[in-house]
Amino acid sequence: MRRWSVANLVSNAGTWMQLTVQNLLVLQVTGSAAATGLSLAVQAGPGLLLGVLGGAAVDRWPRKVTAAVSQGVLGLVAFSTAALIGLDLLSMPVLLLLAAVTGIVNTIDGPATALLGNDLVPEKDVPSAIALGSMVHSAGRLTGTALAAVAVGTLGTSSAYVANGLSFLFVAAVIPTLKPAAHARGEQGGTIPVRGPSRRPTAKGPAPAVREDAASSGARAGLSYFMSRPRLVALAGITGLSSVFGRNYQLTLAVLVVGPMHAQESDFGLVSTVLAVGGVLGALLAGRLLNPTVRLVGVLAACGGLLQAAAGLSPGLVVLVLLVIPMAVVESVSDTAGATVLQTDPSPQMRGRVLGVWRSAGTAWGLAGPPLLGLLMEFAGARVTLVSGGLLIAGAVVCGGLRHRSLTRRRTVPTPVLVPTAPTPQAALSHAS
Repeated sequence: MRRWSVANLVSNAGTWMQLTVQNLLVLQVTGSAAATGLSLAVQAGPGLLLGVLGGAAVDRWPRKVTAAVSQGVLGLVAFSTAALIGLDLLSMPVLLLLAAVTGIVNTIDGPATALLGNDLVPEKDVPSAIALGSMVHSAGRLTGTALAAVAVGTLGTSSAYVANGLSFLFVAAVIPTLKPAAHARGEQGGTIPVRGPSRRPTAKGPAPAVREDAASSGARAGLSYFMSRPRLVALAGITGLSSVFGRNYQLTLAVLVVGPMHAQESDFGLVSTVLAVGGVLGALLAGRLLNPTVRLVGVLAACGGLLQAAAGLSPGLVVLVLLVIPMAVVESVSDTAGATVLQTDPSPQMRGRVLGVWRSAGTAWGLAGPPLLGLLMEFAGARVTLVSGGLLIAGAVVCGGLRHRSLTRRRTVPTPVLVPTAPTPQAALSHAS
């Protein structure tokens, strides 16, 4: 787990180096802000359309091999981009093609690497492993963003892609040295069991489990499984609502700081730094979670919504910074708790497909959130958008919790059973007469 955490830190730093300069690269190639949005959409699109298939593939293939190969392919894409930049051969069509390939590979790499990290520790320590991964992600983000500025300023844009490619190769080299924990040794890959008519028992005993070779059928099974689990559906509802109407703080708080607060862009840099530090603190706190639940995620989402509404009403930068710290902590703990439920609630052979469904759903609300918030801020302003979005999240979570409690009480109230009693002698005589 220590080796995997170091590899993850290096990989996240490289990824954020590339992400920091990616939009700049598109602007350099095309000179169009619209092209920047198009490249991001092309890279995110496969997660929306193929996320379920990618999760099914992770359940079907050996996990360590899948993660190592996907990391190697992503490294090859990064090196290819760097070479094209250096040779001045990168055009918009080629850039979109590379973005699409990256998005397709990520539909497999995301769930494979997430589940591989959980396989390295005893089952009781999986929540702590997820929290550690969240902390590593935040630390890699801070490190990668800082390194990107240095690398681009001294070596040029292509250096960020070279660094990211090397980080992928480093992870691919570490994966073969990892040893899964005892509980995960039987879950490292193979074929996908499905239910069907051919599973009927025979005269000689129960029929063997049928194995599914088609990833598309496995994807359908994953979607059906996800929809049949009320906990997972509720988790998706809470997270989706929070992602669309909140959490896009890099957008909403940026408009708030440079707009109604009349502060400088450098002041938003301070807010961004505080958000990142709060994320690390939240990950440390989330490491203490032993058995997170969907109810906890809902409570944290409601608290985050109320803090967001308060941030929208903050009179100045100092008050905003003081509110941003608990906002980031709550978001980080909520994300870790939700990821723990998502990766431990399903049965082991379904976890890849569940993560694939989640990736498709997450891509959908990730694409829908920024444009919707942008329109709201355009017509109503940053303060109204933050306040209304936060209150909507908190109100929806409270209403959902009350609805769930009402349904639970109905199921637990016993139905009265009428037991017939023997008639008394007087009643029998009266009936006879």
